[in-house]
Amino acid sequence: MAYPVMEHFYTLQGEGLHTGKAAYFIRLGGCDVGCVWCDVKDSWDASKHPQMAVSEIVAIAASYPGRIAVITGGEPAMYDLTPLCNALHEAGFATHIETSGAYPIVGAIDWVTLSPKKFKGPIDESLAMANELKIVAYHASDLQWAEQHAAKVSSTCKLYIQPEWSKRETITPSLIEYIQQHPQWQLSLQTHKYINIP
Repeated sequence: MAYPVMEHFYTLQGEGLHTGKAAYFIRLGGCDVGCVWCDVKDSWDASKHPQMAVSEIVAIAASYPGRIAVITGGEPAMYDLTPLCNALHEAGFATHIETSGAYPIVGAIDWVTLSPKKFKGPIDESLAMANELKIVAYHASDLQWAEQHAAKVSSTCKLYIQPEWSKRETITPSLIEYIQQHPQWQLSLQTHKYINIP
């Protein structure tokens, strides 16, 4: 079994609950969600990226001491991730996914970060699986949109609002104020961009 892999690298998780933890990122090519502010538009066309065998992906990941593997994209839920997740588990990894929730998540995923997009909304099945809901805020109106999705996830799902990177200086103050008034939410920052790591 093989997947189109845009890039893969060992770094620190930059966002959400697991911020600061060592993690091996596996970025799969292919996405039809089409966010205008996507920072990895090169990932959209799966045919641009080489096919990598599961065994090769896992062997490289396992050469590093961290045991969190983050499957991201693109939109990784476009693929049946069962072979990759099973092989990662056999190598001692916890499997995490970063998804828009637009597709059913197929595979043994230990942690689901769901970041819904307006261009192709999440399905109920994926919302129910979310361990953390990460809303990327581009406009103040996104806060109302955030609450609409928070109403659809489980009561144990962590709720994060994250400023869109290009708008961080203008929108972050309003996000701080909103979270102070709605403390069920937490602020997520793209710390990897602040400290200049992948």
